[in-house]
Amino acid sequence: MAEFQDRNLKCSECGAEFVFTAGEQHFFHDKNFKNEPKRCKACKSKRQAGPAGAGKTETMTVCSQCGRETTVPFKPTQGRPVFCRECFLGRKTQAAGAG
Repeated sequence: MAEFQDRNLKCSECGAEFVFTAGEQHFFHDKNFKNEPKRCKACKSKRQAGPAGAGKTETMTVCSQCGRETTVPFKPTQGRPVFCRECFLGRKTQAAGAG
């Protein structure tokens, strides 16, 4: 088994040095990850959060079944039906009962 030691790496985003710990290296080895991390924890977190204000996207739309105004957590695709939560769950229950 490989012996791991803490290593200093340079963040490709901000240029700061960060420690790639022995424990993290062991985890990467166990998961068969070939590349070591490129970003420090702060830059990685920022990148995973996405652009500012890009948290959950809520789009206002009209339910294809009951006609009520509702919000959905995605951008609807043209030509595809969109359902409010109640109608969506009702259809899901009907489909389960039919199968």
